[in-house]
Amino acid sequence: MPKYEEIMKEIDKRVTEGKLKPGSKLPSIRMLSNEFSCSRNTVIKAYEELEKKHIIYAVPKSGYYIVDRYQPSKKKSAKSIIIDFLSAGPDKKIMPFRDFQHCMNQAIDIYKEEMFSYSEIQGMQSLRDQLAKHLQDHQVFTSAERICVVTGSQQALNLFVSLPFPNGKNNICLEQPTHHAFIESIQVQNPTVYGIEVTNKGIDLDYLEYLFKEKDIKFFYIVSRFHNPTGYSYTNLEKKKIVELAQKYDVYIVEDDYMGDLDINSKRDPMFAFDPTGRVIYTKSFSKVLLPGLRLGITVIPEAMKKHFIRAKYADDLHTPLLTQGALEIYIKSGMYDAHIKKMRTIYHKKGKLLQEAFMEYLPANTYSCSHSGFYSTVEIPSHLNAKKLVEVLEKENVLVQDASIMYLPQYKKENVIRLSVSQVDEEYIHIGIEKIASSILKMELKEI
Repeated sequence: MPKYEEIMKEIDKRVTEGKLKPGSKLPSIRMLSNEFSCSRNTVIKAYEELEKKHIIYAVPKSGYYIVDRYQPSKKKSAKSIIIDFLSAGPDKKIMPFRDFQHCMNQAIDIYKEEMFSYSEIQGMQSLRDQLAKHLQDHQVFTSAERICVVTGSQQALNLFVSLPFPNGKNNICLEQPTHHAFIESIQVQNPTVYGIEVTNKGIDLDYLEYLFKEKDIKFFYIVSRFHNPTGYSYTNLEKKKIVELAQKYDVYIVEDDYMGDLDINSKRDPMFAFDPTGRVIYTKSFSKVLLPGLRLGITVIPEAMKKHFIRAKYADDLHTPLLTQGALEIYIKSGMYDAHIKKMRTIYHKKGKLLQEAFMEYLPANTYSCSHSGFYSTVEIPSHLNAKKLVEVLEKENVLVQDASIMYLPQYKKENVIRLSVSQVDEEYIHIGIEKIASSILKMELKEI
């Protein structure tokens, strides 16, 4: 073991034994150098590595301290390991905390005067300019004038539910199931809605045409890549056909491309690419790929709706926080964002592949959906069984999953579907977790019989 790793291990041990308390000051570099008979550079490297892991932090001209909330590593028995398919946020181990902290500090220096006044409702001009360039790499060609920075993409989606659209229509069409926050917007505002089922083969385009033609649809809300919760991604041909139907029947499309950054297929385009004039309203979140707590997203608004949207946003929150906007601008401009996304694609794609292999090994065909991102998938259990009960059974096995019934409108609800995400699951536990799920379903069936 390299000497610097010995030092790291010893510090962890001292915290475990109570010799060092969270929040307490660490021995000086000189003291540890003498204790371990090593160079000062070796101790510095150990401290730098611990700082990267957010175990310690440096105070200029004072020294290094243990992070207040740091919990020392403990050996876990196989029985105590929790396999968390429930949590859907990004993998905390690969989040760019220090890089983004650096960008936040820079943003404070650059925009310190602006922070004492209200910002532009639509978002900082410099950030929107940067985003316009950034979006070109994703086949979203638009101007900064059409981009609106929002406090999480959910803010934009919620506003769209109540806003008037240029086609003068009133009703909304959405996939079933879909993510819970949008379901909440629908239930709170209570518009007339029509659902269309998402299966392993996508949606029924003939039925979609019927809805567009007969049901006064103002917009169709669709998650075009890595659908939440099924993980389904539409092909370019499907997207093109949906856009053609929208053009034919004067329907707008609200495209939620919240995880398009994770798509390893560079030839798969967003729906916006098939009609950039304004028929397709593009929304994108930075929560799932960056830091969820930032609550940053964007939407590309058609000129005909811009005035109404900006007014509604102003009434909602005045403007999106300036500091996080400035930090995002620096993060993208520096190239850190692209480097981070490249790493995430590799990690999540591998997890997605392992998940698909596990599904194929342990579950019957056509009972599961899966995405290459690894973020979301669903498992449909026999109709006479209840997903909520399965959640309880699996919790006793230290496997966490989500009952997907909250992702359906009441009239379309299924109570035999669970949602899984592998974003928080270590690779070596994916197969183990799916085997436990399959075993628990079987036990429930036998008990029912």
